[in-house]
Amino acid sequence: MNKLELLEILEDNARVTPEEIAVMLQSDPASVRRAIKELEENKTILKYMTLVNWEKAGEEKVSAMIEVRITPQRDVGFDAVARRICRFPEVRSVRLMSGAYDLAVFIEGRTMREVSNFVATKLATIEGVVSTTTHFVLKTYKQDGVIVDDGEEDRRLMITP
Repeated sequence: MNKLELLEILEDNARVTPEEIAVMLQSDPASVRRAIKELEENKTILKYMTLVNWEKAGEEKVSAMIEVRITPQRDVGFDAVARRICRFPEVRSVRLMSGAYDLAVFIEGRTMREVSNFVATKLATIEGVVSTTTHFVLKTYKQDGVIVDDGEEDRRLMITP
């Protein structure tokens, strides 16, 4: 069984049953279950997720991406500061970047003030953090490969006399 194909199927739709996957991969359900269990145990599969449009659910959330410049530490580089940032519950994602800043930190909060307070009191005060620049998300068009609000009812240009 091709584990990469199995991972692609699960990444696209985590609700697919082992029986359905077995048909897609021309395998048997027991082999699929064993492969999934192994991939979970060796931490190749980290989590199963549901992508929610919180705006449609009536829940207001504020998202922001914070550019963080840090001073690398001896023997651990950026890892120690990145791991510390990862521990905050507001933090959704942390990525090491090339370019003008070192880390891209994605966070969520209930209000802009809550996000700003997190940056000022928790993130910027971490030893090794040199500077932060906060970018608030105004609208999400596509997330994790899914168009959030396609608005493609009618793409024709309006003609006015």
